[in-house]
Amino acid sequence: MRTGKEIILATRPYAADSPARSWTYLLSTAFLLLGAIAGTLWVFPLAGKIVCSLLAGGLFLRFFVIYHDQQHEAILPHSRLADCMMRIFGILILSPSSVWKSSHNHHHNHNSKLRGSHIGSYPIMTKAQFLKAPKSTRFKYLFMRHPLTILFGYIFVFLYGMCLYPSVTKLREHYDGLVAFVLHVLLAVAITWFFGWPALLLTLVLPHFIASAIGSYLFYAQHNFPAVSFSDTAGWTYARAALESSSFMKTGPILAWFTANIGYHHIHHLNSRIPFYRLPEVVAAIPELQNPRTTSLRPLEVMRCLRLKVWDSEARRMVGLGDLRSCRAQRDQNRTLRGAR
Repeated sequence: MRTGKEIILATRPYAADSPARSWTYLLSTAFLLLGAIAGTLWVFPLAGKIVCSLLAGGLFLRFFVIYHDQQHEAILPHSRLADCMMRIFGILILSPSSVWKSSHNHHHNHNSKLRGSHIGSYPIMTKAQFLKAPKSTRFKYLFMRHPLTILFGYIFVFLYGMCLYPSVTKLREHYDGLVAFVLHVLLAVAITWFFGWPALLLTLVLPHFIASAIGSYLFYAQHNFPAVSFSDTAGWTYARAALESSSFMKTGPILAWFTANIGYHHIHHLNSRIPFYRLPEVVAAIPELQNPRTTSLRPLEVMRCLRLKVWDSEARRMVGLGDLRSCRAQRDQNRTLRGAR
């Protein structure tokens, strides 16, 4: 059984882009997306416009994963046209290139570390750190991981986290974050002015809400699931982090298409240069990658993932608020007993 560098080397033959396939997937998705957005403004019955709006949300998600692959240089790495198109799309989808590259590359290089992994990812604290932290820190931490924060990723993850905050803190480096935010507001005003508020909801808000909510949850669940493992920096390796701290998200063929195979997240973290359309090929060819740590979008699995809050270093697993409350109660009881003595 190959491990470590050996398994990474085994994936290298698949880290090869086919420009014809990449352009086909990119342009066909862009064409379908533009058609769906146009459908929200067309003279359709309301039900037809809603269907087009929902479809646009799914296509935004697919295009985002294609954008994500291009930013990793997994597809079309030498195409200036593709780079220009993706930079424009990054601004439109509220994930500008400068912010995405700096935060996401950091995430890949520090995936599953208990220190430094918060940049470009959901924060992770150990149980001991959480219990010692002041209330304000605990509130902020739980807010960032709260199901409603993930559901409203459109506001908290993208509009604020990917646009406003980076541009306010580092304007020279991330000016495109401010451009994305201002352009989004101007688009909202223009759509409302020319087509009315129903068009604002169906053409702009609902598609972004759907893509952002699903994308935020996928990113959360693929690194916060019951079988996940976290490490101190001293015991961390890139391959181990990919295979033990990144899940395989089980999906049906339709959702796999809309998510552009992002469910094969363990392989993507093992080698981010593999194009999304070759990820299933890697699984079929390399036996060591055929028994990954998994999760799914079944309601019970979603609930299990969302309940996870902190890393228990002693139990070597993620635990929820119930475990934290019992720990705090035991700690308070011990303090009371020591005071009575």
